[in-house]
Amino acid sequence: MTSRPRLRKFALAAHVISSVGWLGTVITVLALAIAGATSEDPQTVRAAYLAMELTAWSVLVPLALASLTSGIVQSLGTKWGLLRHYWVLAKLVITVLATVVLLLYTRTLDHLAGVAARAAPSSEDLALLHTPSVVLHAGVALLLLLVATALAIYKPPGMTRYGWRKQLDRRAAPQA
Repeated sequence: MTSRPRLRKFALAAHVISSVGWLGTVITVLALAIAGATSEDPQTVRAAYLAMELTAWSVLVPLALASLTSGIVQSLGTKWGLLRHYWVLAKLVITVLATVVLLLYTRTLDHLAGVAARAAPSSEDLALLHTPSVVLHAGVALLLLLVATALAIYKPPGMTRYGWRKQLDRRAAPQA
């Protein structure tokens, strides 16, 4: 089932805007994570983690959820469908996985930001903030989002069994 052109364009715009915003914000968080993990200045380290927590809750989570929701709406209103083509299914899996990991990892960011917010963090606290974990998570998130973007652009061929069945049903329907 395809939707009307205006609705389809609106859904596409919402999906592109939220997805590009998510990608850009992940790049920003990666830069903050690198600064937090490598800086020798305690104030820079603390500021990086406080900024990451704020960015995660106020920008990353809403954009991830908007991208997931708008992507599902977009796919249901186009010829591509949600489960008909492997590239759409792969994008869905990537987006769901990245969103779930983000939602789970915000707890770690909350903890690290809490450590960074302490009035006088100890040397052990500052050592905890030099963890490569945040850099790793942001880097993997960036890679996943770039793969999803490439899939959306190149749309590699290949239909799922469900897609083949739907296509055969459509071809058989006019003959009946």
